[in-house]
Amino acid sequence: MAACGRAEQRRRLLPARLVVYFVLALALFSPAPYLEVMRHLVEGLRGQGLLGEWHIPAKSSLFRARQRLGSEPLRVLFATTAKPMGTEATPGCFWRGLRLLAVDGTCWDVADSAANEAAFGRPGNSRGTDKSSFPQVRMACLIEVGTHLVLDAELAGCRTGEVTLVGRLPRSCGPGELVLADREFLGVPLWRPFADSGADAAGRVLDLSHPRRHRSRAP
Repeated sequence: MAACGRAEQRRRLLPARLVVYFVLALALFSPAPYLEVMRHLVEGLRGQGLLGEWHIPAKSSLFRARQRLGSEPLRVLFATTAKPMGTEATPGCFWRGLRLLAVDGTCWDVADSAANEAAFGRPGNSRGTDKSSFPQVRMACLIEVGTHLVLDAELAGCRTGEVTLVGRLPRSCGPGELVLADREFLGVPLWRPFADSGADAAGRVLDLSHPRRHRSRAP
């Protein structure tokens, strides 16, 4: 909190450190509403009589606390803790002495708000010219295969391609690692930075000799 300039000047019902734990709990209890997540977070303290006069604040207070916190403390926390944890004994973590990593991408819906639409955009609708019901965030990530730990990630709007985002991930690769990729991630310009990092790479490619690749299409 101090490194990010989020240390409190006065005692608050929702100090910044608690809000960080709360945001992490939102991921653990993602289907639950805000107040229910906070109840999950402090229930153990209540059972031990450690809450004292502290009480769960109103939902609007939780919204404002998240706004005060901002994204920087979570970004710093992720960068500090997102490290490989698998060992040679961890199933699926190593192959012939190389740590197995993988790159991939995904999208998810975010709240239907004007701010989110401006920041991330909406994908098209396959049923016509309308846009989808929700704005979407696109993420590309670098994962340790054996543990499924996310070691690095890039997020952008849904109009930014996965290949573009994956191209920013070699910064977290290095010697002694083998980076695996699906067939969407091909090309020398994409993989040269991974090779320059000292990592090895292996990816799927299309079998252009397969009959299904050469079927004619009706006009």
